[in-house]
Amino acid sequence: MIVVTGIGVISPHGDDALAMFDALMRGESAVREVLVEPAKPAAAATAAFDASRWFSKLQLAGVDRVSQMAVAAAELAMRDARAAGTVEAQRIGVYVGCGMGGATALDTAYRSGAQAGRVSPLTIPAFMPNAPAAHVAMRQGATGPVLSYSMACASSSVAIAEAAKALRAGEIDLAIAGGSEAVIVPGVMLAWQAMQTLASVPSVPSGGAASACRPFAVDRSGFALGEGAAFMVMERAEPARARGARAYVELAGTGLSCDATHLTKPDAGGQQRAMLAALQQSRMTAYDVGYCNAHGTATRIGDVVESQALRGVWGVWGDAASQLLVSSTKSMHGHLLGAAGALEAIVTLLAVHQRRLPPNAHCVDQDSECALNLVRDVGHEAPQLNAAMSNSFAFGGTNSVLVFRRL
Repeated sequence: MIVVTGIGVISPHGDDALAMFDALMRGESAVREVLVEPAKPAAAATAAFDASRWFSKLQLAGVDRVSQMAVAAAELAMRDARAAGTVEAQRIGVYVGCGMGGATALDTAYRSGAQAGRVSPLTIPAFMPNAPAAHVAMRQGATGPVLSYSMACASSSVAIAEAAKALRAGEIDLAIAGGSEAVIVPGVMLAWQAMQTLASVPSVPSGGAASACRPFAVDRSGFALGEGAAFMVMERAEPARARGARAYVELAGTGLSCDATHLTKPDAGGQQRAMLAALQQSRMTAYDVGYCNAHGTATRIGDVVESQALRGVWGVWGDAASQLLVSSTKSMHGHLLGAAGALEAIVTLLAVHQRRLPPNAHCVDQDSECALNLVRDVGHEAPQLNAAMSNSFAFGGTNSVLVFRRL
């Protein structure tokens, strides 16, 4: 059995995971209007992160924001697990998802080169996608496997799944797994705006930019980018119990698949294969899973396809679909891309641990093509909840599903 013994976040709702979850339970959105020159105004959720709490000025040289936040969130997870010094360094593995690497360093290098003709020699080590994992390993003194995963929006969910696999195989005794992303910079914002997948600020209703991301709603117009980092410490249950660790939940099952159909258009069949694989590994049926934290990006196609996939899987068990409650918390914390899977996994495991479900915010009129049983109210209590699923579906067709079970 694989259990989660520590959690840590640097999120748009702050750096306290339990306080973040409480804010989500209240339906509080961290999405705001941002203007990143020369990009057009956009809705995004930024993290109020003070790097000086975690690094000296000398240490910060050549360390991009994405790595800074990863180091902080991983440290918070290790503190929460009280795991420092309990496992030999070579038996600690670091598994990190990151979709785009050090975007700030790359954007700065381009502008500096164009304007001043000089680029920092530390640009490459700052923006390389494996930098967050390397910095976490160095900070924690972890000398076991240190691996980076880049599968767009599924990156950190895949990292968690791979960490669990290594624990089950006995390759390591403790895993620090999660992801980080920091892409709210001009070049990246312009690129996402060009794809026309971001929620449009002019189309935002009276609630303002805070309600820009409206998953499964008739008037949804896209997602709001977010930034941050999220990590969890995972261990096998017996050693964790032996050292007196507190465990939140069991990571009961994981499922991975690839659509292999289109680079950006999702496929219900591929998503279903990942969900069914996660259920099979956890030895559960759909009746056992009472909540799904959906990928739910509020795009026109994506929400419909995920709804079809969920109905298809739960439909195998007859009326199980009517019992599954669903919400996309991207409506409040934005889409953290490579870090999304890890942040949403922590939200999902806390939902199981506390038996409370965060709402699918800002969905006033639900799209009839997204026929799901959405959590519409704030402070939703789920006293019978024993297991929940977290979905992460990515550009490139990678689908990653995590199932958490109450202990």
